[in-house]
Amino acid sequence: MTLTIGDAPLGTRPRETTNYAIDGPAHRLLLTDFPRRVRATFGGEVVLDTTRGRLLHESNLLPVLYVPEDDVRQDLLVATDTSTHCPFKGDASYWSVVVGDRTATDAVWAYPHPLDAAPWLQGLQALPFEAMDTWFDEDEHVEGHLRDPYHRVDARRSSRAVRVSLGGQVVAESHRPVVVSETGLPNRFYLPVDDVRTDLLTASTTRTHCPYKGWATYWSMADGSAADVAWSYEEPFLATVPAAGHLCFLADGVTTEVDGVEV
Repeated sequence: MTLTIGDAPLGTRPRETTNYAIDGPAHRLLLTDFPRRVRATFGGEVVLDTTRGRLLHESNLLPVLYVPEDDVRQDLLVATDTSTHCPFKGDASYWSVVVGDRTATDAVWAYPHPLDAAPWLQGLQALPFEAMDTWFDEDEHVEGHLRDPYHRVDARRSSRAVRVSLGGQVVAESHRPVVVSETGLPNRFYLPVDDVRTDLLTASTTRTHCPYKGWATYWSMADGSAADVAWSYEEPFLATVPAAGHLCFLADGVTTEVDGVEV
């Protein structure tokens, strides 16, 4: 996300506040080494095991892991007739992963003859995260996607005045928020539970996962007027620990003011 989305260096809308120009196509590719061992399993079999992974950063897309063919279980792959064309990389061939009676259709792709602009893709294969059962970064289970080394999350305790309201009713007010800054996103203000009108909220069944912050749980308005107006990370990853158990509000109709200014 850091390098490829919006006005980032590999995005398609470069910042005006630069003293340089990138001499190249508007749609940009960058292949970088991934620094750790990665494994993926399907049907109880290890399909991919590599210490030579490489992340392809591509304009307006999340990074994709490519690995040498030798690091993928070729005996589990069955070639398919699927073919796609990318104007920036070339023609892609596909394989399904077959383990016992289970098949992940078109779960592996590669560019056997990449375009001249991307010759380094030759000999590499990619697998979409959602096609495999489990992924491991070293020995840690990863969900969603691998963490981009260029993406950062910081959580800082603050004394700024934060007020959250919905429909003219104050839902939370605090002078001790935790400010979470995440690459490519606006600051989010997480408030201690004691500073939130929890009597106005009810737990939601919604759960989401962020590869950089962890699993989030949600709250809706108890009167049914708005769903999933707030979330929190009860057991966040290390970078977001100061915000553990705090609530952040963001939904249609929710107004958040910081030091008297709506954000």
